[in-house]
Amino acid sequence: MNITQNVEQAARIFPDKPAIIFEDREITYGQLDQQASRLASAMKKKGVQQGDRIALYLPNIPEFIVCYVASLKVGAIAVSINPMLKSAELKYMLNDSGSILLCTVGELLPFVKREDYPDLQHVLICEGDAQGNPTIDVWVGEAPEALKAADLDREESAVILYTSGTTGFPKGATLSHGNVVSNSWAAAHHAGFTAQDCMSLFLPLFHVFGQNFIMNGTFNTCSTLILYRRFVPDEVLKSFEKNRVTMFFAVPTIFINLLNMELSGYDLSSIRYDFSAAATMPEEISIKWKERFGRTIYEGYGLTESSPFACYNHDYCHKFGSIGTPCENFEIKIMNEVDAEVEPEEWGEICIKGPGVMKGYWDKPEDTANALRNGWLHSGDIGKKDEDGYVYIVDRVKDMINAAGFKIWPAEVEHYLYRHPAIKELAVYGIPHPEKGEAVCASIILKDGAQSTSEEIIAYCRENMAAYKVPSKVYLVDELPKSATGKILKRILRAEHQVC
Repeated sequence: MNITQNVEQAARIFPDKPAIIFEDREITYGQLDQQASRLASAMKKKGVQQGDRIALYLPNIPEFIVCYVASLKVGAIAVSINPMLKSAELKYMLNDSGSILLCTVGELLPFVKREDYPDLQHVLICEGDAQGNPTIDVWVGEAPEALKAADLDREESAVILYTSGTTGFPKGATLSHGNVVSNSWAAAHHAGFTAQDCMSLFLPLFHVFGQNFIMNGTFNTCSTLILYRRFVPDEVLKSFEKNRVTMFFAVPTIFINLLNMELSGYDLSSIRYDFSAAATMPEEISIKWKERFGRTIYEGYGLTESSPFACYNHDYCHKFGSIGTPCENFEIKIMNEVDAEVEPEEWGEICIKGPGVMKGYWDKPEDTANALRNGWLHSGDIGKKDEDGYVYIVDRVKDMINAAGFKIWPAEVEHYLYRHPAIKELAVYGIPHPEKGEAVCASIILKDGAQSTSEEIIAYCRENMAAYKVPSKVYLVDELPKSATGKILKRILRAEHQVC
C-alpha cells in the first residue's frame, strides 16, 4: 500500500486530465506523476531511504504536492511545516523529526539556519532565489529514471503533522499509509466526490484538512484540484467562475466573511456542495447560509490525530448544530473522567476509534499513551450524543470557563451572540477574576456600518442567557487573531486581557 498509488492510477487512466490548476499553470495527472517519480528517483540517488524524514516547509504551490508525492513514493515520511513559522519554531520541528531533507522556497531561506540542524543533509529550493542551493528543476532534470511508488505495509509511517502546540511544544502526529488511504477514501465517499468535480483548495496544504480531506480525497477520485496560495476573496471568487469549481471547502470564519460580503458580481452557480471543518460552525451561521444560498453547509469533525475525518453531518439527514454521526468504519463514544461511556444527552469527552487514528506522537511515548487510552483516541473536546446517535460538540476542555464553580462553555455564549444583528464575528473566552476565579470575556467585530456598544451587547446577553454566562467585559475590535487555518486563537486573547 502507498498513498501515492492513487496518483499513479490516475496517470494511467487520465494522463491528460488536469490534476492541478494553479494561477496560470495546469498540471495533468501524467505530468504530476512523472515529475514526482523523477524527483523520487533523485531523492533516492541523494541517499534518501525508506523511513527517512523529508520536511516540506512550503506555501500552497504545486511543488508542495510534487515533493509530498515524491517523498511517499520513496517510502520516506513527509513532515509538513507551517510556512508562517520562523527560525526557532523551524529548528524545533526539524530536530524533533530528524529530517534529512528540507524542501522550501527562496523567500523562507532567511529562517533556515543550517548550523542548527545536525541531521539535515540537503536543502531543495522549489521556487524563488535558490541562493546557491539546488533547485527542484535541477534534481528532476538529473534524475536517472522515474521511480514507482514503494509497496509498503499499511502500518508504515507516511506523514508527520504537527499539532498546534497550544500547551507546551507541538507534537508530531504520525499517520500511516493505511490511516491516510482509508481517511481520504471516507472523505470522498461521504462528500460524494466524482471524477467530474473541481475542488477548491485555498486552505493550507501543511494542515491535515487541506492535505488529506481535500488533496488526497481529490486524487482518490481523479478529480481536479484548483489550488490557491491563500484565500483572497476577489481572486478566489473570480476563479470559481473561470474554473467552474463545484465543491467549496472552508472554515467557519470564511463562511462568516462571505455572508457579510456583497456577492452579486460573482457567478457561483457551478458550486454544488459546501463543506466546513477545522473549527465549530455556529448554528446561526449555518442557518443563514442555507437561507441565502439554498445550500446546506455539510460539516466534518476530527483531529490531526484521526487523519482527520471522524464524523459527518450528513449522508441522509442533516441536523443543524450537530457534527453528525461517525464516518465510514469509525466509532465515537462520549466518556466521563474515568473513561466510562455516558448516557445520551450527557456531556463528556469525545473519544474516537477507527482506521484513521494515528500511530502516535513522534518520539513521545508518554503523550501517546495519554492520548490513546484503552484503544480510544481522547480528543480533548467536550460533547454529547442525542438519542439518534448524532454528536454535538460544545467546546475544547481547555477553553471551559469556571466562574465561581459554574462551568461555562464559550461556544454556547457565542451561539446567542451570533443572533445579534450588529455582530459580524466574535470570540468568547475566560479571563482571571479575583473573586470568581474566571470571568466571561468577549472580543467582537461589528458588521460594516453597524452601531453598537459594549454596554448594549452586555444588556442583550442579560436578556438571553443566565446571569453567570453574561460577559463581564466586551471588547469591540477590528480583527481577531487567527491561525493559518482560520481558527480564532483564544490563547492570544486570554494573554492580552489578563485583568478583569
